[in-house]
Amino acid sequence: MASAKHKNVFAVAAVAGLGLLCSQTALAQPMKCSGEQKVCIASCSKIPNSESISACITNCGARQAMCVRTGCWDNGTNRYCGLARQ
Repeated sequence: MASAKHKNVFAVAAVAGLGLLCSQTALAQPMKCSGEQKVCIASCSKIPNSESISACITNCGARQAMCVRTGCWDNGTNRYCGLARQ
């Protein structure tokens, strides 16, 4: 059983950790679905085959629509959620 001194140390550490977590979250800008779409379209413009660019941009639009509905962006390799649906 932990002593009162150890319980106080754990309590102080927990409060400090929570404070750090909250401060980092507050400082971070939320990622937006629209920002991910811009990155997607920019990468489409780097495709050497001009016939594939249109399909790539259409795919970015479909990913954007899904992101707005779900808050998750799927780039084909990774799926990450918690984005602002804008």
